[in-house]
Amino acid sequence: MTSMTQQTQKGCDQQARGFAAKDPSGRLEQVLRAGNFAITTEIAPPDSANPQDVFDRAAVFRGFVDSMNATDGSGANCHMSSSAMCALLSRAGFETVMQISCRDRNRIAIQGDVLGASALGINNILCLTGDGVQAGDHPQAKPVFDLDSMSLLETIISLRDKHQFLSGRRISDAPNVFLGAAENPFAPPFGMRAMRLAKKVAAGAQFIQTQYCFDLPRMRTFMHQCRDLGLLEKCFILPGVGPLASARAARWMRQNVPGVHIPDAIIERLEGALDQQAEGRNICIEMIQALQEIEGVSGVHIMAHRQESSVPSIVQASGALRGRTPWTPALNPLDQTQTAEA
Repeated sequence: MTSMTQQTQKGCDQQARGFAAKDPSGRLEQVLRAGNFAITTEIAPPDSANPQDVFDRAAVFRGFVDSMNATDGSGANCHMSSSAMCALLSRAGFETVMQISCRDRNRIAIQGDVLGASALGINNILCLTGDGVQAGDHPQAKPVFDLDSMSLLETIISLRDKHQFLSGRRISDAPNVFLGAAENPFAPPFGMRAMRLAKKVAAGAQFIQTQYCFDLPRMRTFMHQCRDLGLLEKCFILPGVGPLASARAARWMRQNVPGVHIPDAIIERLEGALDQQAEGRNICIEMIQALQEIEGVSGVHIMAHRQESSVPSIVQASGALRGRTPWTPALNPLDQTQTAEA
């Protein structure tokens, strides 16, 4: 396993190549630029207008992750908005990643959302094209797709670095945001995936979160291709990982979730286990440990749908934090309000 000294040297090497920003926008960026192995996760949005529901969902991750992605209508299903969740959690002191899907808003709304998000203390944005409306619970909705993930990155770069809207009109104070994008090394054409990532990096992506990784050889090949293209000096790559609940769930994901590749060997291992859910967590732990050994992997993005409570034990067992504890707020705002009123 890579030592802390090697991690520190990695951070120094990145700074020497001009990779480090002078003004990191938030704690996630600081962790990555320091050469630490970052842990991010996804927080499921509630079907509710109650802020306590958001804080309750965040509580399980307290002290175990560096940032939480609030999904934006994932699967084209309606939930509390990503921007609202991130605003609540940011005000509470948590580090968040706001997802923006191009499916639901045009460039006017998106640019306004980015300025508002930065004003509310949201430091990180993940740029996504978005799933089609036919996949979700409102198939009659009108899709927008005014932008895609690539042009969305370019749009936010215009706001942040050029201090202007796409129209050319100037803005007085630019949003200070750390920009991310998604990639899937496990979907064909495999030979084009690193080149596709290179285009996103050229458009402005600074960190990358990938689809679920269950195929280590494929991930290693992808990372070698990224190295050959010089991408490891230009962005931070966080492979997606997650615990599988059962062999049946793994088969369903493989057949129904676009871009998810689960090798037969993984499913056979689950089928042979006395406790398939526990074995799914073991596989996730082993995957995180193996990914730490791959050159250029800067962290992992844990997606534990309906198994969020397992994330702390997975992080602890994997040893990925290497002795450090991610910063976390002591209380949520509702606790503080109640204390003040008392």
